[in-house]
Amino acid sequence: MRWLKWLFKGLLGLVAVIGVLLVVGVIVYRDTPAAEVEAKWAVPPSQFVVIDGVRLHYRDEGEGPVVVLLHANYSSLFMWEPWVAKLRDDYRVIRVDLPAHGLTGPEPNGNYTLERIQTLFERFVDERGLGRFTVVGTSIGGTVAMRYTAAHPERIERLVLISPGSLEARVRGRTTPANVPRVADLLGYVTPKAFTRFLLTNDYGDPARLTDAVTDEWYDMWMREGNRLAMINLLRQYVSGGVEDKIRAVKVPVLLIWGEKNKRVPLALAYETQKLLENSPEVKLEILPGIGHMLVQEAPQQSAQLIRRYLDERTSLKTAGDASR
Repeated sequence: MRWLKWLFKGLLGLVAVIGVLLVVGVIVYRDTPAAEVEAKWAVPPSQFVVIDGVRLHYRDEGEGPVVVLLHANYSSLFMWEPWVAKLRDDYRVIRVDLPAHGLTGPEPNGNYTLERIQTLFERFVDERGLGRFTVVGTSIGGTVAMRYTAAHPERIERLVLISPGSLEARVRGRTTPANVPRVADLLGYVTPKAFTRFLLTNDYGDPARLTDAVTDEWYDMWMREGNRLAMINLLRQYVSGGVEDKIRAVKVPVLLIWGEKNKRVPLALAYETQKLLENSPEVKLEILPGIGHMLVQEAPQQSAQLIRRYLDERTSLKTAGDASR
C-alpha cells in the first residue's frame, strides 16, 4: 500500500502546484481597470456615448462623405489608424468599438448576439445623425456591416467587406452557437501576451510582418476590465444563421478585399461571396498576394491606399453623374 500513499501524495502535490500557478496567474494577468486603460488610450478624438445602456467608445474625424469602419473580432477601433490617416483629409471617418471590445467593454446585460450588436450599431448610426454613408467591416465587423446593409439599403452608398467571419466553416449555417468548453474561461483570467502574439501570427500570411506595436495594442484592449470573459461569452452566443440569404439581400455596390493566404476565411469563400452578391449592381474583388486574415494590420499602407483609391473613384463618378443631371 506504500505505492498508493506515494500516488496520493503526488496527486496532492500536483493539485497544490496547479492551484499556486492559477493564483499567481490571476494575480499577474488580472484585469486592468477601465479608468487606467482609458487614461492611456481614450485621448482626443475619442468620445463615448451611451446607447441603450451600453457606453460605446467611438472616434469621429474629418469632413466629407461619411465612411464608417467596423473592426474585427478580438480587435478594436484602433486597428484602423492607417486607414484613418489616409482618409480623414477628404472624408468623415467614424469608427466604434463593438461590445466586448476595446474601450466599450462588456455589455451590462451580457447580450452578445448578432441581433443585439446590430441593434446597437443601428442606434449609434441614428444618434450620429448619419444620412447615406459607406460602411466597411472586417471579420465580425464585416458580418455586422453586411447585415446592416441588407436591412437598410437606403442608408448605404457602398459596402466594403474584408473576409467577413460569418463564412467560417466553424460557424457558417449554424442555428445554435458553437460549443465553447468551460476550460476556455481560464483565458479570462490567465492570458499571457505570448498568447495574443500566437493568435495574431496564426492569422498573418507572413508572421514576420507582425509588429510589437500591434501585439501591445491588442493585449492592452484584451486586458481592459471584463473584456476577456466578454469575448468568450460572445463566442458562446454567436450564430451566423442564414448568412447566404443576408448576402443575397445586399443591393448596393460592394468591394470585397481578401488576403490570398487567409487560412481562417479562405480565398475560395471570396469567390463564393462574389457569386452570392447576385443582387448587387456592382461587385469588385481585390486580392492582396501573400496576405492573411489580418489584412489591415498586415498590409496597413497597401490596404489604406486601396480603399482611398476606391472611394475617390466612386466619389468622382458620383460627382460627375450629379453634374450631368
